[in-house]
Amino acid sequence: MSLLTTDRTRQFEAVALPHLDAAWNLARWLLRDDQLADDAVQEAYLRAFRFFDGLRGESARPWLLGIVRNACYDWMRQNRQLADQVEFDELRDSEAAAFSAFAASPERGDPARQWEQRAQGERINAAIDALPAVYREVIVLRELEEMRYEDIARIAGVPLGTVMSRLSRARALLRESLRDERPGGEADEGGRTHHGHV
Repeated sequence: MSLLTTDRTRQFEAVALPHLDAAWNLARWLLRDDQLADDAVQEAYLRAFRFFDGLRGESARPWLLGIVRNACYDWMRQNRQLADQVEFDELRDSEAAAFSAFAASPERGDPARQWEQRAQGERINAAIDALPAVYREVIVLRELEEMRYEDIARIAGVPLGTVMSRLSRARALLRESLRDERPGGEADEGGRTHHGHV
C-alpha cells in the first residue's frame, strides 16, 4: 500500500466515519432490517471511498447519505419480492423486541407511564415504518437526523419543493395513521386529535 493510498484512506475515514450512525439509521429505516442495513452501509462506504476524490468543498454528510440512499434503493429494486418478506418479518420482530425491552427495562418509576411511553414510541415507529419509502426517508432525515431541507433535496436528488411537499404529505399520513389507530383520542375545540409532536 502506497503512502498516497494510506493518506487517502485516513482522509476518507476522518470525513466519513463521523456519519456512520446517521448512515446506518437511514439504511435501517429504508430497508427495515438490521443486517440489510449493515450490508447497504458497507456497500455505500465502499462506493463513497471509490468516488471520494469527487467530494469538493461539499458537506460530507448529505453526500454520504445520498450514496447510502442509492445503495438502499438499488437493493430494493433488485430484491422487490424479498423486501416484502423482510417488511413482514420486521413488523413481527419489532413487536417482540418492544415487549422484551419493556420486560427487561431497569427504569424506575410508574410502570403504567413507562408502558404508555413505550407503546406510543412503538406506534410512531410502526406508523413511520408503514409509510412508502419516499415519505419514510424525508421523515427520517428531517425529524430523526435533523437535516436541512436543502441537504435532504441533495440526498434524495429532488427539488426543494418536492422535499417540502413529501414532508408535508408524510406528516399528514403519520397524523392520520396515529389518529385512526387510537380510538377515542382527545379532541380539542377545533375537532383536532392530540397525539404529540410528529
